[in-house]
Amino acid sequence: MANVVKPTVCPLTTAEIAALALSMAHLGSGPQADAARSGLRHAFQHLEVDDDVVAATLTTLIEPLPASVADRARTIANAITSRMVIRLHYRDVSGRITVRDVDPVTCMVHRDHWYLVGMCRMRGAIRAFRFDRIVATEQTFVPARPHRADGFLPFQGKRAERARHAA
Repeated sequence: MANVVKPTVCPLTTAEIAALALSMAHLGSGPQADAARSGLRHAFQHLEVDDDVVAATLTTLIEPLPASVADRARTIANAITSRMVIRLHYRDVSGRITVRDVDPVTCMVHRDHWYLVGMCRMRGAIRAFRFDRIVATEQTFVPARPHRADGFLPFQGKRAERARHAA
């Protein structure tokens, strides 16, 4: 009889979870969306992160996005997948609207809000853009410069980093 060795299971990375969450953002409600959100809840339980942040983040994930925001999320997801620059019409906290070309890196949910994380070409730096402040999105056909998502997620704490290096 042969011995069967079960491989150790590594939890999803935060970048993988962000990609899955974005994919679910515009599923709406229904059996697949409910099952997907349940799977994501399970994945979060295995991350070494602040419990308060996880609870608030999961609450945000459980609610489907409003239709207009979901449409913009779809455009953002397409830009990330196709690795193309996305043009955002963005309302900042003061109410000013700017048009920004962004190399999209990833999307994330943090506490009560969805964010697009990307390299803002106007500022020349990584920025997080709250979905509810994105007034409009436009696809471009400009290739985005590559950026790794792992370094840009705020809940990528030191414990998660140590665990990844230990694996």
